[in-house]
Amino acid sequence: MDSIEKYCEALNRYARAETIPVRVGRTAIGGQNPVRLQSMANTGTCDIEASVAQALRIAEAGGELVRFTAQGRIQAENLGRIKVRLLETGCDAPLVADIHFSPEAALIAARHVEKVRINPGNFVDKKRDGAEYSEEKFAAERDKVRQRLRELIAVCHEREVALSVGVNHGSLSARMVSRWGDTPRGMVESALEFLRICLDEGFDQVVVSMKSSNVRVMVQAYRLLAVAMRAEGMRFPLHLGVTEAGNGEDGRVKSAVGIGALLADGLGDTIRVSLTEAPENEISVARKLLDYFQKREHHAAIHPVNASFYHPFEYQRRQSTVNGIIGGGQPPVVVVSATGEQEFTTDAIPDFIAGSHEASGWMYLTLPRLTDKTVAALRRDETQVIVLETDNVNGVAEQRAFFLELEHLGLHNPVIVKRDYAETDLETLQIKAAADLGLLFLDGFGDGIWIDNRSISPRTIASLAFGILQAARVRISRTEYIACPGCGRTLFDLETTLARVKEVTLHLKGLKIGVMGCVVNGPGEMADADYGYVGAGPGRVTLYRGKEIVKANINEKDAIDELLKLIEATAK
Repeated sequence: MDSIEKYCEALNRYARAETIPVRVGRTAIGGQNPVRLQSMANTGTCDIEASVAQALRIAEAGGELVRFTAQGRIQAENLGRIKVRLLETGCDAPLVADIHFSPEAALIAARHVEKVRINPGNFVDKKRDGAEYSEEKFAAERDKVRQRLRELIAVCHEREVALSVGVNHGSLSARMVSRWGDTPRGMVESALEFLRICLDEGFDQVVVSMKSSNVRVMVQAYRLLAVAMRAEGMRFPLHLGVTEAGNGEDGRVKSAVGIGALLADGLGDTIRVSLTEAPENEISVARKLLDYFQKREHHAAIHPVNASFYHPFEYQRRQSTVNGIIGGGQPPVVVVSATGEQEFTTDAIPDFIAGSHEASGWMYLTLPRLTDKTVAALRRDETQVIVLETDNVNGVAEQRAFFLELEHLGLHNPVIVKRDYAETDLETLQIKAAADLGLLFLDGFGDGIWIDNRSISPRTIASLAFGILQAARVRISRTEYIACPGCGRTLFDLETTLARVKEVTLHLKGLKIGVMGCVVNGPGEMADADYGYVGAGPGRVTLYRGKEIVKANINEKDAIDELLKLIEATAK
């Protein structure tokens, strides 16, 4: 797809991408409508009262859509009962049915809710690793998809129900993987196949999502999709989310890095922050993130972007010269502002304290201060460390433009990216800093990170900085947890289980551990995890090493001990 120029047209001017409006009950997504907030219940639809109560909590928190999973016919029928009970309470929040593996459940759900989400990876196709597909077999499978999808579209047409084409990186069909691999491109092609069928049937009330627990993959997939849709004249709204983000600081940072990177480029018409916490907690985080972008439309002008130096669809680390431990492809350094003696956690010890002897001699610049005089000084000494600042309301775009201007000028000085805040609320700082800084490191820019917020402790700031680098996958400093938020398919208490797994594995720096509630997306979304803890049935857990099942259907009460034994026996 030769469309970097198309993607880059608005990089130096914040504006939401043009999309068509999609009606979901009383709520419209896309077009000129606000970006919508949503969450997903973790109750089973067979428990009507618990599901109603949770939907009310999500709506009261500000959620504009509520999603429920429906595993089969009974669960899909129960969505109608939940809808009736909600209307009786005076709540008319649109409901979304989340369907995997069952076109029949999708047809039933479409008669009860305002939107149906289907996963192209398992709507008809089955995940069969290693399968090979000739052109004839590939086309035959596509015809099966078309036939089943046409049935669902007919019901959606009849009842004015919207459709969500929700691609998950962890559950791409073997058919798509055989042709494009387990890649962002494979995700895009999976979505396009379904979107083309919808348009062939004259149906355009469709929202699209491209989710992954790998933030880099997620961002690249959405960017590719936006350009691919534009090339085919499609303007479908996008639903943004990082799946299996986890909880606490990790979940907030990971979500803000991924969603924030796309919002910064004007993409996204509805968002969900997936946390392994109570679903209503997701709404306040999403609201803070969204509010942070509402003030950018009238930002100061930014130097035009030279698109030939930008790589939005793949990770390419900017080449820089070496100055000690800074630059030259070394992991980005962490700088904190601190005075006096400080204590830091072992997984978040900063490389530099601002004001120290090692940090003296750095050159502080903004894009407007990149004058002929400063350029000449940088050419004389390409080891000169730049501290890149900004006071632009759209600071992330201005700092990205600075890096592209350095490339245009042929300068390779190492750059530490610095952002200043004055937040007293830690969660707000986590969201803003992750959204501002994560995009730059996802794009391969930056040899260091510096978050300055004097009202929050240096120890906490250091932890946040390392978390942003880890979410962007440029510096691994701690154990990473890929944990789903839970839904009606979940087979154990995710919050409690994740806390217990963290308690016994936090010391295992660099390992990735998946804690997944069921097998729908579990094994796929944690495919790059070193170890996995996945619900296999009521009270039963299956343990993975990589993609391989090591112990199946073990008793839940023994599972964490068995996971630790497995790690101790096999981890390098």
